[in-house]
Amino acid sequence: MRDLPILGAPVPERADAARNRRRILDAAERLFTERGVEAVSMDDVAAAAAVGKGTLYRRFGDRAGLGIAVLDAREHELQDEIMGGPPPVGPGAPPGERLIAFVEAYLAYAWRNLELLVVAETASPGARYRSGVYAGFRRHIEILFTAAGIDDPVLGAELLLAPLAGDFLRHLHVERGLGRDAIEVGLLRAAVRQLGELPDRRTPL
Repeated sequence: MRDLPILGAPVPERADAARNRRRILDAAERLFTERGVEAVSMDDVAAAAAVGKGTLYRRFGDRAGLGIAVLDAREHELQDEIMGGPPPVGPGAPPGERLIAFVEAYLAYAWRNLELLVVAETASPGARYRSGVYAGFRRHIEILFTAAGIDDPVLGAELLLAPLAGDFLRHLHVERGLGRDAIEVGLLRAAVRQLGELPDRRTPL
């Protein structure tokens, strides 16, 4: 199955530019992990990557743009699982099973990258919904809902993705004090309710 939009093909880079980009992303990921996103400045990243601040700002714009770039590789990993990995996340399982597996896999990704996800999704009004990654995940769910016989797969996909937003997950976990397991159970129950039946009665895809 190759129905997910492929995020833009990489623009050819000079070797030195590619090395700088890799150094910057590695430094940013390390600093974000060690200190948290809010405690890391663009100056910190430039110093850790041994590049000029001008290079960093020209390439990524601001911290939100840098966070989005760090997330990109991780998001590609999940998209690769969906398109060609083993079932049930990948092809070969009934659509209901794949939907539940997607929610579980997405939550694992979201918890790992929660701070970066919040920064990327709230960089500007509607940033989450304009991203190619969001479009790819939405299309994946639409396909699964269509195969499962859901009446309105377009709306269904949006409703399923809405509570997976990083800011909402952080609100539930940090501000409301709900455990990650409880949040996951609630979201999985909501997904099953959208299917209208247990996810084991349809043709694999």
